[in-house]
Amino acid sequence: MKNQRNSWSWIPTLYFTEGLPYVIVMTVSVIMYKDLGINNTDIAFFTSWLYLPWVIKPFWSPIVDLFRTKRWWIIVMQLLIGCGLAGVAYLIPTTHFFQSSLAILWLMAFSSATHDIAADGFYMIAQTEKEQSLFVGIRNIFYRIAMVVGQGGLVTCAGYLTHLYSTQKAWLIVFLISGAIVITLAFYHWYILPNPEEGQKRSFEKIGNLFSTFFKKKEIGIILAFILLYRFGEAQLVKIASPFLMDSKALGGLGLRVEDVGTVYGTIGVIALLIGGLLGGWAISNGGLKKWLWPMLTAMNLPNIVYVIMAIYQPQNIFVISSFVAIEQLGYGFGFTAFTLYLIYVSQGEFKTSHYAICTGLMALGMMIPGMFAGYIQEKFGYLNFFIWVCICTIPAFIIAKFIKIDSSFGKKQNE
Repeated sequence: MKNQRNSWSWIPTLYFTEGLPYVIVMTVSVIMYKDLGINNTDIAFFTSWLYLPWVIKPFWSPIVDLFRTKRWWIIVMQLLIGCGLAGVAYLIPTTHFFQSSLAILWLMAFSSATHDIAADGFYMIAQTEKEQSLFVGIRNIFYRIAMVVGQGGLVTCAGYLTHLYSTQKAWLIVFLISGAIVITLAFYHWYILPNPEEGQKRSFEKIGNLFSTFFKKKEIGIILAFILLYRFGEAQLVKIASPFLMDSKALGGLGLRVEDVGTVYGTIGVIALLIGGLLGGWAISNGGLKKWLWPMLTAMNLPNIVYVIMAIYQPQNIFVISSFVAIEQLGYGFGFTAFTLYLIYVSQGEFKTSHYAICTGLMALGMMIPGMFAGYIQEKFGYLNFFIWVCICTIPAFIIAKFIKIDSSFGKKQNE
């Protein structure tokens, strides 16, 4: 029997806690390092390595399934993440803070990726299928709320604190606050999470079959190319967008204050991203993935041109900048819906859940490798030429999309 708890008491906080470390590791860290004077080449290269735990997540996900309970993994990983955030705060004022804080962030990324595995598995075993369907939208909403809190709230807070304290102390306070939030939620989840029966553990032999069957899929070469290149341009843009907003006009940037970046990119941008995702879900449910793949691929990549425009004219009006960022993020959210549905489509079969995990690992690899070199390219050729390059990098996805085969009914809402 399951130890029943009201799902509202733990699902929102569980997925908020899943989203917050990810956005801190992948986005807030970029803004922090830029604010603390690290160059774009080092920021892009080293923070892109932080994707690695999500890339290799499918290879160690069986460990979470074979040892201990998912509840245990959730609580332990949250405590490690909270301590890691406090550790970054401690290291910020030190001489070699960049290297040492990156090491802590990598351990946090590993803990966060492990937490993702446990939380998603726990969600399925702690609820009935009906409850899972009911709360899938709720979990996504609170994951996005965590993005707003991280990219928007924490970054804006750091910006305002720099008017009262030094830049280092401002970020130290922000990371201490973040750590306190996560540790508090860990103790809350220790008390509130139900204790469901875990069921039968998978064998290592069956786990081996998960990978072999995936890579034997028909037209696997086209599948891999599409997953890796769908966001080839965006993978580079996302590493340089915040530094571009923050750099001075003399360096080709827009010269925004940190708190403005938190508002423009972290709040308005994320809200536009969420709206784009909702619109994308509605569109596919009415027309199917095959119908919307090309329009969404276009929506994902074409708006990148707004950064070319901003690099040329360097607007200073916050409303104009916010509008451009919102357009790009709206298109990204809309276009990413097709990508997510394609991963689900590819994952169909006996090992659906595990194959989807492999797809998300490949997706992270497609973000990691291009992002590593984005900073070098930008510093070598300047912001304008970099953003033109990003637009050129969207072309391979369009070429490969011509060879993608999708069932015309997939994703379309079936009439009763």
